[in-house]
Amino acid sequence: MTSPNELLRRYEKECLHILEICKRLHSRNMLSAADGNISLRVEPNLILFTPSGIAKAFMKPSDMAAVTLSNEIVFGNPSSERLMHLEVFRQCPEAKTVVHAHPTTAIAWSIAKPHLKKLPSDCLSEVILATGDIPFVDYARPGTQSMGDVLKPYLPQHRAMILKRHGALTWGLDLEEAYRGMERIENSAQILAQAQALGGLNPLPPEEVSYLYELRKKIGDILL
Repeated sequence: MTSPNELLRRYEKECLHILEICKRLHSRNMLSAADGNISLRVEPNLILFTPSGIAKAFMKPSDMAAVTLSNEIVFGNPSSERLMHLEVFRQCPEAKTVVHAHPTTAIAWSIAKPHLKKLPSDCLSEVILATGDIPFVDYARPGTQSMGDVLKPYLPQHRAMILKRHGALTWGLDLEEAYRGMERIENSAQILAQAQALGGLNPLPPEEVSYLYELRKKIGDILL
């Protein structure tokens, strides 16, 4: 059996990349204290996880944990929110990584506008082209299987989602894609919030919105 130290040495590059992403998120105020978590599938049945209870921007590679797809802990103290990550991996076979952060403006939208089903994508062409839509996922009790269950209606078609009253989640083929998705969520939420404050949201003409959605179908996820 491969020891934890051997696995950490084998995947040292991947661990360092996860730490870099954590620092980027922290610098953009999307991670504070011990919030958030990142996972990376390095083998078909082995997933690296950031640890529970440690500030992600200041952790060390040796703090990393690992679990199997069936939630068996291989080593370390993985995030208590890992069940939603594992659900993404089960529902999206092509997913290699999941990023969960707490982008402040995106969360604020879910609190102030609880009736919304998605961020108002019809106001921003970039949102439609890059993500299709950014849906609001129903609130789920932290640390429970319901965190994974509420994601199912949105998988695999959505790679960027806002978790009501909690945070946001993105997944991708690599860490950079998932990180860009998180940036997209918060940047779009900030633009829309400022527009709302300046006088209100004005959507694009319906024919332009339809055109953008059709274009999105052709280009896929390459802009995320």
